[in-house]
Amino acid sequence: MRIRIVGAGTMGRGIAQWAVTAGHTVELADARPEAVPEAVSFVRAMLERAAGKGRMGRADADRAASALVALESPYAAGSAEAPGLVIEAVLEDLDTKAELFTGLERALPASTVFATNTSSLSVTRIGARLGDPGRLAGLHFFNPVPLMRLVEVVPGAATREGVPQLLAELVAESGHHPVTVADTPGFLVNHAGRGLVTEAFALLEESVADHPAIDRIARDVLGLRMGPFELMDLTGLDVTASVMDTVWDGFRHADRLRPSYLTANRVAAGLYGRKSARGFYSYGEGEPGPGLPEPRIEGGDPARAVRLAGDGLAGLGTPREPAADALVLVPTWGTSVSAAVAADGLPAERTLGVDPLSLGTPRRVLAVTPATDGEAVRDAVAVLARDGHAVSVVRDTAGSVAQRLLASIVNVATGIAERGIAAPDDIDTAVTLGLGYPHGPLAWADTVGSARILSLLRALAQETGDPRYRPTPWLTHRANLGLPLRTPMPHLPE
Repeated sequence: MRIRIVGAGTMGRGIAQWAVTAGHTVELADARPEAVPEAVSFVRAMLERAAGKGRMGRADADRAASALVALESPYAAGSAEAPGLVIEAVLEDLDTKAELFTGLERALPASTVFATNTSSLSVTRIGARLGDPGRLAGLHFFNPVPLMRLVEVVPGAATREGVPQLLAELVAESGHHPVTVADTPGFLVNHAGRGLVTEAFALLEESVADHPAIDRIARDVLGLRMGPFELMDLTGLDVTASVMDTVWDGFRHADRLRPSYLTANRVAAGLYGRKSARGFYSYGEGEPGPGLPEPRIEGGDPARAVRLAGDGLAGLGTPREPAADALVLVPTWGTSVSAAVAADGLPAERTLGVDPLSLGTPRRVLAVTPATDGEAVRDAVAVLARDGHAVSVVRDTAGSVAQRLLASIVNVATGIAERGIAAPDDIDTAVTLGLGYPHGPLAWADTVGSARILSLLRALAQETGDPRYRPTPWLTHRANLGLPLRTPMPHLPE
């Protein structure tokens, strides 16, 4: 296919490399004609590099390089053959994109399909400016395009039937994975990502732990490649904050998508992350960035007797009745240590919580209350670390850190399924490919146990009173029926 790409910046270059590598002829254009030769040179250099590293054959690299055509204008007639598809990758501004497409509509035949690479704007609103909005759909690539193999195909409300399928087939035939997504705020991946970052901010707001501790728990207990604050430093807090506000506003201030008050001042101060050299971590010369050394608590007694109060902590204590001054460890599945102390009459000064989700991972998470004795904390750390585990100490909260992050990830994802934004299997695929989570959120909940996730969310909602933890009907119904969360909506008789 002959594809015209308008926009010679980072995304346009990446899309061009993907397209020529897949065998398409690519016309590259930009509102600044001088930017096009530089972009063509960049793509050809990437192809040369891939050939040099053996990732593609020399003949294939040469063919792909020769398939790049520089245009002087986005509206140029080009060759005798009109492009079958135009992909726009220009400034993320509704008026800019709409003006481009109205000009392309005048310049190109009605048979040319239009695609916008917008990551946050309404495809329907962009298309509404066209004489024929049916020819436009969203084709949202992720950066870096050649490596990020997910593409969101987003039909607008007026997109002609057949256009989304054509685009999905093109993406699949060209080596990437398409998922079809409804035209809603954040589409799929940016919407799903709110589960992690909004809850991470909530934990920070409540001083449950500092951001390095939350990141360590997210990586070691949940198995994420990057902690939420490390991730926001990479993407840029200005970008993250804008997406959080866009999704929250777009879904009419839904509680489970509620952003944090902490972002505004940090953005105003220019604490964006890596691109400004300062964010949640510092990235200047000699700075450790997210690799901050972990604080260590020394001086505890690893042999101190332990009594387990409740189920779920097998292996941490002795089965016999321990000494009168034994540490008391309670599991904190959706509950707090303070609630267990009050309910069971436990000794407040030496009762601590352990997150059951952290057992079997490299890191155990210990929760302390304002009444916990300092010596008990040191001894509990020594006990939990005696078989080589790292230990994070956090302040008491219902559910602890990892549980709250996971519960939010699952609840937001089931909300996406419930709204029909994407098919359940596509949600899991998009999240694993687009966000790099170790599991898709629906499959993750099934692995942990959907009934267990449901009980966790109900306990969090009851103890905190915060409606952000209200379980979705999608989760509730499938957990009650014993069905996987990837079970689609039932078909109703017509």
